[in-house]
Amino acid sequence: MIKLSPGQVAAVSHWFDGGLPGATALAEHALSPGAGHWWADRPVDPRAVAVACADHVLLHGEPTALAPLALAPFAAHYIQAPARFLPLLSYAFDLLVPWERMGYVHRVHVAPPHPSRGVTVRRLMPEDAPAVAALGPEAAWSHASWGGPAQLAASGHGWAAFAKDRVLAMACTYFRGSTYEDVACLTVPEHRRQRLALACVSALCRDIAARGHTPSWTCSRDNRPSRLLAWTAGFRLEHEYVHYRTGQPARRTAGLAA
Repeated sequence: MIKLSPGQVAAVSHWFDGGLPGATALAEHALSPGAGHWWADRPVDPRAVAVACADHVLLHGEPTALAPLALAPFAAHYIQAPARFLPLLSYAFDLLVPWERMGYVHRVHVAPPHPSRGVTVRRLMPEDAPAVAALGPEAAWSHASWGGPAQLAASGHGWAAFAKDRVLAMACTYFRGSTYEDVACLTVPEHRRQRLALACVSALCRDIAARGHTPSWTCSRDNRPSRLLAWTAGFRLEHEYVHYRTGQPARRTAGLAA
């Protein structure tokens, strides 16, 4: 597949309109400079289109338009695609693991909890980039869709619980669309069960609503803490779907490049 230029993307951006809230937000977020990439089998009148942001990929169109090797850039990614792509994905990668997912939409207003003494919940600002970076490699996923901690801190789309200059919990818009904003959150392990993530998510949801958008939430069916937090914060189940974790390009596929 080839990366599309902004002008070429404009001609195919409608391909993901009207999809699931999280997927629609991902596709729109990837239009932002530096956030992601749009791919196609050919630049004009494409038959298959992919959108990649962070380690997530949306794939749509006709699988017969693609050779297995064309999917090599999406190794070690999470791919959401119609079932007709499964034979191609299975041939293209040495591993393909289905993950059952649950998608929520914010439906119920919830009063935010009061943080404990010494903790302040506020919007991230550009000067908070070092504090976000200090969360370490295990939290890198949380700002990957923005391009890094500095970009997230400067985006105006994150809220965090601070003790002095340290981030204890954080919630942010992970994918920003024109209708939905998909939410991500985390809490440092030693400060879990203090409702800090709930406070951050509640503040972020108010912020998203003030922009005229609707918060959405996606997580693994097996992630009970995330599902419980979503429900407690006022999200309600909207749909279920499956995405696929890919391995490395299959040896038989890699051989096609020779």
